[in-house]
Amino acid sequence: MSANTHFSFKQFIVHQDQTAMKVTTDACIFGACISIDGTKKILDIGTGTGLIAMMLAQRTKSQIDAVEIENSAYSQAVTNIQKSIFKKQINVFNTSIQLFSEQSEQQNQYDLIVSNPPFFQNHLKSEGTSRNNSLHTDTLSFEDLIHSVLRLISSVGTFVVLLPLYESSVFEELAISQGLYPQKKLTISHRKDTKILRIITTFGFTKTQTQEENLIIKNPDESYSFAFKMLLKDYYLIF
Repeated sequence: MSANTHFSFKQFIVHQDQTAMKVTTDACIFGACISIDGTKKILDIGTGTGLIAMMLAQRTKSQIDAVEIENSAYSQAVTNIQKSIFKKQINVFNTSIQLFSEQSEQQNQYDLIVSNPPFFQNHLKSEGTSRNNSLHTDTLSFEDLIHSVLRLISSVGTFVVLLPLYESSVFEELAISQGLYPQKKLTISHRKDTKILRIITTFGFTKTQTQEENLIIKNPDESYSFAFKMLLKDYYLIF
């Protein structure tokens, strides 16, 4: 989305010069579409620059905890959040979610947990360690992520995750086996009739019919779709 050292939104700025993973369109869609109805405590697993935590903070008064294992990303997130109007609302922890979930006093306390996790399970790695940690499941397997969520989520809580198509199906199968069921799915495509780029799945403990929707980012003439504009209008300066 942007190769710049920072990306400006309507209510905050994301500096990204110290992190391997930059602001992306699918991450922005993720932050904008997550339902925050009735939430009081939110956990963002793998916060990166702090983007998702700040997008959620813009729409809710909930207390937000954000976990980031990679040192430079953690420092960047802290800087971004401290410079924002949401600094009293968001706490950032420099640790793995595995350790956080084992040591946390917040057992079964979060009514919303979100994650844009590492997803490449069988993929050639780049030379940069921080980018590898962001993209690959070596530091956070799907099994570990699910187990951590189960330790931290409330009995009526929801867990929302952003993944590519294949990885989403693998993750869903694992989640169901642990008692987390897909309740909503938003598939994201660049244009109509093109391949699915990402899937945002909302999981909960209630087994129900999955609500499915599709978001098309651009029209045939390369202009942004109406649905995309409506979703991001409170965040993007161009809308």
